[in-house]
Amino acid sequence: MSGRLPAAERRDQLLAVALDVFASQGFHATSMNDIAAAAGVTKPVLYQHFSSKRGLYLELLRDVGDRLMAAIGKATAEAGSPHKQVERGFQAYFHFVAEERTSFVLLFGSGARRDEEFAAAVRSVEHTIAEAIASLIAADIDSTHRRNLAYGLVGLAEGTSRHWVDQDLELDPDLLAAQVADLAWAGLRGIRRIER
Repeated sequence: MSGRLPAAERRDQLLAVALDVFASQGFHATSMNDIAAAAGVTKPVLYQHFSSKRGLYLELLRDVGDRLMAAIGKATAEAGSPHKQVERGFQAYFHFVAEERTSFVLLFGSGARRDEEFAAAVRSVEHTIAEAIASLIAADIDSTHRRNLAYGLVGLAEGTSRHWVDQDLELDPDLLAAQVADLAWAGLRGIRRIER
């Protein structure tokens, strides 16, 4: 069994272990015993930090989403132009996928989509990212149009990443970001107000 850690460090350790176990086994196949054993703690120690397996999984979804959003936000804030914001945003997203593949699998894998409460948590992450992107789209269009385009960009990043992960491809995240950003930027430059 692991030595005693301060509560915050123990919680972080348990989250990291649970992430790996859930990502490899899925929510339903994973038990709290599995997570406790992998973390080298007793089940009561695990329950001191998380009241249920469902609560632990939801916290992981929020944590992963927050970290992905923070990476994208930091990257776009440091960019000097709208074109660079697009490229840096995709770079941050794809580097996150490259460096934290299990986090991406947990957040966007099918297991999180099959349960309505988990799916709602994932939609919340997508919404937060889309809203941040929408605020960066500098075009003479209304807010609904801007938001729809932002969701399209989120889908572009997620779909590309899903292909990358599902096919277990060896891709350079910077090259991938440059390629996808070129596509997105070309589209964003051609945006016009569409009246009905």
